[in-house]
Amino acid sequence: MAEEPLKQRFVVDTSAFLTEEIRREDEDLEAALERFVDLIADAKLELGISCYMPPSIQEELMRMLESRNVSEELRSRLNTWIIRKNPAHYEVMIPAEVVYEFVQEMSDRVDRGLRVSERAVRDAQEAEAADLDEHEYKTPTDEVISDLRDKYRRALRQGILDSREDFDLLVLAREMNAGVVTEDAGIINWAEEFGLRYMRGREFPHLLEEYLAAAQRSNEREE
Repeated sequence: MAEEPLKQRFVVDTSAFLTEEIRREDEDLEAALERFVDLIADAKLELGISCYMPPSIQEELMRMLESRNVSEELRSRLNTWIIRKNPAHYEVMIPAEVVYEFVQEMSDRVDRGLRVSERAVRDAQEAEAADLDEHEYKTPTDEVISDLRDKYRRALRQGILDSREDFDLLVLAREMNAGVVTEDAGIINWAEEFGLRYMRGREFPHLLEEYLAAAQRSNEREE
């Protein structure tokens, strides 16, 4: 039992660090991240558990943390304990069925996007007769465009791989035979297609705490 955690590898997404679900009641973002980084460091030193991140995601995370005024010291500690590794794009094999499903999914989403756009055009035509005063500073067409943006984004992007960073994470996890840690629904959906282990970012600190506690109990029994 004690040896199993030593083999654990995880590829961690930006969303795992930014979700409010990792915070305790009295914690702000920086305090939650301090505790999270301590857990990652302890798990590495005591159990050999390794956390990886593609450079594209690491750079994205650093920008987001800086914009949220997270201290440079904490950002540096995070970079120390998260292993930065480029995925082997030319070596990792992706099953043809996964690519086929992705192409089909994107084709279906384009069709959905077109239907959303067509509906928006009709709504704009119907809204032309509306009174501007009822919409304050926005015209009826402005309202339709705003609604279109939201619906179009959901139709084409929600629950799908929509960036190189997402793809890098999955390829690296497949290369390392690692679990994926994320809050992103699209990554979770495609982790299943890739046959990868995954867990939500909100659950990861608790997992590390459990591993560390189990190791401590094991050591105490041996003593």
